[in-house]
Amino acid sequence: MTAPGGHCAMSSIIAARWLVVATLVSSLSTANADNSVAMPLYREGRGSPDGIGKFYQGREIAAVMGFEGASWLERPSRASEERPDLLVKELRLQPGTTVADIGAGSGYLSRRMAPIVGPGRVFAVDVQPQMVALLTALSRKPEFNNLVPIQADIDNVRLPPASIDLAVMVDVYHELAYPYEVMCSLIRALKPGGRVVLVEYRGEDPGVPIKALHKMSKAQIRREMSVLPLTWERTSERLPMQHIVVFRKSGDPL
Repeated sequence: MTAPGGHCAMSSIIAARWLVVATLVSSLSTANADNSVAMPLYREGRGSPDGIGKFYQGREIAAVMGFEGASWLERPSRASEERPDLLVKELRLQPGTTVADIGAGSGYLSRRMAPIVGPGRVFAVDVQPQMVALLTALSRKPEFNNLVPIQADIDNVRLPPASIDLAVMVDVYHELAYPYEVMCSLIRALKPGGRVVLVEYRGEDPGVPIKALHKMSKAQIRREMSVLPLTWERTSERLPMQHIVVFRKSGDPL
């Protein structure tokens, strides 16, 4: 599943699929077989109280938790509720690894990864300037001098091509207003064979005390990643409330 060197060779089936997807992205719509009906990438509709009225692959995109929720990210009970220590172990980090924490928020995960990957770096990426300010303050501490804050765009992570070994999103992907575009920019930033790890509250489990739009099922995660040049590697259910779903880069967006 690891892509040795440059661009990975894709099977004829995957190549054909990507030709269709590339056309869709360049025009934000694609024609059907007779070129008479346009099919949009996203669908607008009546939104729910926790969503934005925008749908992607049958899922309404959730509203973003604003920077005002930074204190919730840092709540003392999070360590026992979500077990970030187990997540870090599942990431299989090594010294020298370059990691992107997408939607890093207050830096809760970034500051747990930075000491492990040094002398590698942690790119702490967020779209909210107020969160980036928190990350910048964190990066000025001597023990986190390998943490690099990045101000992202709503549709682009703004990372250099082939610059990272691993990208991780913790309870972030379901809130992306432009999930396809963000993932394409992220895949370009991955080195060949690099990994993407999505951590999401279990949508299949009504016992997980999180609003429905802020949870995702394993099936939906894999469905949305299937249109990208990513290969599913494994799924871990080691965490108390969240899936850990790991993919590897198998090609580049066209």
